Amino acid sequence: MLFGSETLSPAALVGAHATTLAGEPVHLLAGHALWWPAGATVFVADVHLGKAATFRARGIPVPGGTTQDNLARLTALLHGLPARRLVVLGDFLHAAEAHTPTLRAALADWRDQHAAVDMVLVRGNHDSHAGDPPPGLGIAVVDEPWCAGPFACCHHPQDHASHHVLAGHVHPATVLWGPGRDALRLPCFAVAPLLTLLPAFGSFTGAATLPPQADRRLFAVGGGRVWPVPPGR
Repeated sequence: MLFGSETLSPAALVGAHATTLAGEPVHLLAGHALWWPAGATVFVADVHLGKAATFRARGIPVPGGTTQDNLARLTALLHGLPARRLVVLGDFLHAAEAHTPTLRAALADWRDQHAAVDMVLVRGNHDSHAGDPPPGLGIAVVDEPWCAGPFACCHHPQDHASHHVLAGHVHPATVLWGPGRDALRLPCFAVAPLLTLLPAFGSFTGAATLPPQADRRLFAVGGGRVWPVPPGR
């Protein structure tokens, strides 16, 4: 079985940026996820499954297919990494309208494929409105902060007395400027001494451009790779 195995696909870390958080080697992945090898854990934030269906239920015509795209991208991560655990840092489902028969069936099929992987959802603000995932999925649902090794897993950015915080919620982005006043906004990881913000995982989400901050490093995600943004850029 590929899921939860000890085999690491070389392709899984293509374009990733290796760094250290709280003394632990981690990889910032081009797939909008963080890989912690020692804990065999993949972290993602802000998946927002069912967001397009929610918009359509509220009379806003948007294209479908984002749920299948998001689940396929999660599957690619779990195929390529020897993950024994997936931690979602909040906002797994977008809203109550996301609980459609189609989405429930897709989730059940996806979860069956990854039965060997433990899954944890740290409740976010959208989870409070959407409700917990169906119990049959076997996803443990916890409140923030939830600690794993040296990391405090949260949805909302916050301080923690003893652990490095991993959080979502912000959907961080950075703007890169080129010659001729060209500008490109890309999702990013934001790494501070005690807090790391993950980019939104969902393919149908907005983003918030982060202002410069002296003690924070930004790592842009685009073109299949992650790279450090030079200070002042």
